[in-house]
Amino acid sequence: MTAFKGIWTRQFWTSMAGEFLAVFLFLVVSLGSTAGLNEPGASDTHIAFCFGLSIAILIHCFGHICEAFLNPAVAVAMICTRKISVARGLFYIIIQCLGAIAGAGVVALITPHDKWPVGVTKEHDTVSHGQALLVEAIITFQLVFTIFASCDKKRSDIKVPIPLIIGLSVTIGHLFAIQYTGASMNPARSLGTSVVFNEWENHWIYWIGPMMGGVLASFVYEYLFCPDPELKLRLQASFRKPENEDESVQLHVTPGGEYNKLETTA
Repeated sequence: MTAFKGIWTRQFWTSMAGEFLAVFLFLVVSLGSTAGLNEPGASDTHIAFCFGLSIAILIHCFGHICEAFLNPAVAVAMICTRKISVARGLFYIIIQCLGAIAGAGVVALITPHDKWPVGVTKEHDTVSHGQALLVEAIITFQLVFTIFASCDKKRSDIKVPIPLIIGLSVTIGHLFAIQYTGASMNPARSLGTSVVFNEWENHWIYWIGPMMGGVLASFVYEYLFCPDPELKLRLQASFRKPENEDESVQLHVTPGGEYNKLETTA
């Protein structure tokens, strides 16, 4: 039961409820922009900004209630970098998927049947499975990298609201990839429309691609470009062979987060 420590609290379930509502609203608002009730339908730019701005607004509104990941790929990245527990991350993923299905269901309810399906992510006819997988990995990589870079507590130079930065990251991902794959970068978003409209063609791409890109981005940022000073020193110490069995390693990190030496004591 240690893995589930902390989840049987009111605060935890408040976070889950917030995540559900945030994903639900995200799917309703963003998918609605793709309905194309009028000819010739919404432009790619219109759709991209609707997705991006809705993410920015919802992170702003729900960020103090829950983590507001809104995306299983982000949750998995957080699990892999040990920012949240596995149990908490799994609950987030389940809740995100349920919220996405509910949101897509509402869009189906308010959209005329002759306009179905709405917002189903599909690769372009001229794009191969491998190309689609790479595109989804790339756009999710830039999204998760943006999230890690924007939310890095070691930074003091960010002057722009973080939700807006993340929202713009979603926007540019859509502007680039809508023509290729529909620009999912969010497995829950694709699952919601697939379940509601029973469209499962190559659905696996929209899980594997974003997961690959998200996890890679988290590792690149967290362990390559901007590693935690104490973690780096612990890794250095683990690979440093003591001169004798009684020697222990003392790690020193300055208040500003800098590290420049390892000392040993016998």
